[in-house]
Amino acid sequence: MKAVNPTPEQLKQVLADTPKDQPVVMLNLLRFRDKANYDNEPGERSGREAYQLYMREAAACVSAVGAEVIWSGRSVGSLIAPPDESWDQVLLVRYPSIDAFMAMIESPEYKGVVKHRTAALSDSRLVANLEA
Repeated sequence: MKAVNPTPEQLKQVLADTPKDQPVVMLNLLRFRDKANYDNEPGERSGREAYQLYMREAAACVSAVGAEVIWSGRSVGSLIAPPDESWDQVLLVRYPSIDAFMAMIESPEYKGVVKHRTAALSDSRLVANLEA
């Protein structure tokens, strides 16, 4: 099943299940559209270009909550995965807490830039992880 943005139920569950006093690393698995799909906005950006714009504009939102991108790279293939599952990019973002992540995604500034992420992606996964 393709997914681009979390549902309110998913957010509520992860918020309830994640300790508030621990850093969280978000694993982002990203598959780009060939052409970005903006609602009500014409555009000639590729999905990858729209995601790069999202990353530039969202950088201030990420740093404002004390988070940082700790790794980003191009995926070259899966060794253990369903045959039809492939990703274009993998991203790890470390947040000081799940509350910091929630503060970011609920901020007006972030809500203004997330449209580029939505337009860029044909599928994604966002997995919250606790450091061991």
